[in-house]
Amino acid sequence: MRVPASNGMSLMKAKAQGADIRMVYSAADVLRIAREEPERQVVFFAIGFETTTPPTALVVKQAALLKLENFSVFVNHVLTPSAIAHILESPEVRDLGTVVIDGFVGPAHVSTIIGSQPYEYFAEEYRKPVVIAGFEPLDVMQAIEMLVKQVNEGRAEVENEFSRAVTREGNAKAKALVAELFELRREFEWRGLGLVPYSALRLKDEWAAFDAERRFRLVGRSVPDNKACECGAILRGVKKPTDCKVFGTACTPETPIGSCMVSSEGACAAHYTYGRYRTAA
Repeated sequence: MRVPASNGMSLMKAKAQGADIRMVYSAADVLRIAREEPERQVVFFAIGFETTTPPTALVVKQAALLKLENFSVFVNHVLTPSAIAHILESPEVRDLGTVVIDGFVGPAHVSTIIGSQPYEYFAEEYRKPVVIAGFEPLDVMQAIEMLVKQVNEGRAEVENEFSRAVTREGNAKAKALVAELFELRREFEWRGLGLVPYSALRLKDEWAAFDAERRFRLVGRSVPDNKACECGAILRGVKKPTDCKVFGTACTPETPIGSCMVSSEGACAAHYTYGRYRTAA
């Protein structure tokens, strides 16, 4: 909602200027809005990794059953393994050695859907260990310990610290639902990573009636970050937040310029908040 585009506009600012933009806590909320306001076109901005994709698939199926003609989805769902592969194949990692990656802490929620199997490729092909971690502090600490042990012992395996929720195969029903409705895009532009092939999803032709891109003939265009912002390089690990000239001055969590500072989970916001750069009240 708060991430600014190149012109400084964000969804939050557009809402403040009168646009009808609503935050929802569940994809099902969008169906309710569409049913309650049949005279209006309701578009669900569906964004996120594999965790949030199954709920989007479910509401599209429900919309089809309800024969809703005023509901559509702007699909921006992306794939974790494709992003990891793109990072490992980047010149900074593969050729220049600017970024040294010893291993990966696997994401918890994503892994409950896709399982641990997709990470085996990175361990075998790139010799990079992966440890899937849970969310609790002890989960994270144990996962890091497991990762450090692999690095010290020269091993490259997939280990599952979050075994109470993640299996090797993942959630078969969720994966089947996604496969029924979605197909791979040839390429998709990621903030900071550029165009990444086969890294995102779109609705299949049989569900085109609920595809906002086709209904409203939307055309994708590249929107670069602010020229003063180093968020792309920070996301790739090429630079640190403190290497950015506007970090902590023009760019703070109260006045963010790039997405790394907008999100509370962003590298710049975390560095600012916990790195003793925060201004004392």
